[in-house]
Amino acid sequence: MTFSISPPLPPPSLQQSSSHASDNFLSSDSDDPTPRPSKRPRGTKKTTIITPGEIVTDDPQWMRGHGTTSTSTAPSTILATVSGTLLRTNKLLSISPLRARYTPEIGDLVVGRIVSVETKRWKVDVAAPLLAHLPLSAINLPGGILRKRTSTDELAIRSFFSEGDLLVAEVQSVFQDGAASLHTRSLRYGKLRNGVFIRVSGTGGGGGGVVRARRQVWTVNTAGGGGGEIDVVLGVNGYIWICKHTRGELVASSEEAKRMNEITRMEESVSESMYSGRNDDIGPQTRREIARLTGCVRALVENGVRVDEEMVMAAYHASLDAAAAEDMDNEEEVEADEYLGGRRGSRVVTAALES
Repeated sequence: MTFSISPPLPPPSLQQSSSHASDNFLSSDSDDPTPRPSKRPRGTKKTTIITPGEIVTDDPQWMRGHGTTSTSTAPSTILATVSGTLLRTNKLLSISPLRARYTPEIGDLVVGRIVSVETKRWKVDVAAPLLAHLPLSAINLPGGILRKRTSTDELAIRSFFSEGDLLVAEVQSVFQDGAASLHTRSLRYGKLRNGVFIRVSGTGGGGGGVVRARRQVWTVNTAGGGGGEIDVVLGVNGYIWICKHTRGELVASSEEAKRMNEITRMEESVSESMYSGRNDDIGPQTRREIARLTGCVRALVENGVRVDEEMVMAAYHASLDAAAAEDMDNEEEVEADEYLGGRRGSRVVTAALES
């Protein structure tokens, strides 16, 4: 009996297979007589990641959106330009990128770092495509003096903020090119000190990161850890600041002045200490709780969970419960109980989600 060996068939083209798959997914007028289910069962939907250069569809009924392009030879063919997930809005197709820079919006609370000092303004890094502007006229002068900025203030501009300083501010306006203009005309804003800086993904990217919430700044009472009160500042741009809560001269003088009816506005009680760059003494228990909150934020990001007040506090209480449940035999284990990386961080995040 004679056997004949035939050569193998060539594999199908990747572009053709992706094009057919995309057409079957995006087509609304299908000729397939088999009826489709009216509603997919919950939990069975899979998110498909689209890579740059992949053909989304060649159907001319769809329009191009963000993250897509087309060629002159095939104008009806839509190609992806970024890696991400496909979004469909009526007949508009766009790609939501997996990672993206922060896009400023008016009213956003952001944490930034001074990059350069100019004549009448500062350039601030807020994780956006362009550096933000902080005009000299958009800050509070020491003593709460309300007057026009003069050449003397321009010469002393580095006494307020210098290169490398961290600050919390609010987006006041956005220029046509996308650059943001900031202001710190409030007692809640200003220079940051006595803490730790963390950088995570902001609202521009996907996965775990800072989201716009009702409160971006709050005080944590670490009664269980014995570290006192700690302030947490979640910048919408993905920059986070965790520091020791201090009742400085600014708050004390404003409360006393309100009782004595000497002032009517909180901004008039601005103290010179708010522009000081010297950190205060921080005790070991406070440093331990700051490190614990830092570990909670990083554990949330590593596990792809949103970062807001609710999840941070849930993860913090879960870490305290986990530390109390463990049998601490020696001092080395006690010093390491605030570490929340690896499997321990995953267990803390799981407990926070279940709470």
